[in-house]
Amino acid sequence: MRQTSEAEYSEFAQSVWPQLYRSAVMIVRDRQLAEDLVQIALVKTYIAWPRLRETGKASAYTRRVMVNVAHDWFRKRSWTHEDTVNTAIDAEAHAGDHAAALVNRVDLADLLRTLPLGQRSVLALRFLDDLSVQETADILNITTGTVKSQTADALAALRTHALVVTEGSHHD
Repeated sequence: MRQTSEAEYSEFAQSVWPQLYRSAVMIVRDRQLAEDLVQIALVKTYIAWPRLRETGKASAYTRRVMVNVAHDWFRKRSWTHEDTVNTAIDAEAHAGDHAAALVNRVDLADLLRTLPLGQRSVLALRFLDDLSVQETADILNITTGTVKSQTADALAALRTHALVVTEGSHHD
């Protein structure tokens, strides 16, 4: 890679890192794994840089790689099932625990934990990355209708969970 390309890539990587990392943390709920995913995405972008920098599509490409790698990671590890089981166990252990309900109410990460991977990905891209429905659909390789329904389902689930937790915290 030419020296100007190296400098351009370095500037690009530094500029997209914070947003990619924030989205990755929301999607995978693990800071170390999120860092790994962003690094993998940036390495793949580096390899493809000569063709990406000229078309100006590096950001979308990098974001798509990061999301795809995250989804692949979960599929290979079957973490979604494991996490659902742990969440159910935690909920039972803290049933009726007023302090736990208050903590859950203010902790968005706990709310997001209740959502499936696809819904977390849609929320991260739509609301953290401020992407359009079409851009989100393109990155996730799904239809715009699926983006809209997953967004609606995710927000409804978050509202329901927040309402249940809030109502539970008002019992004296």
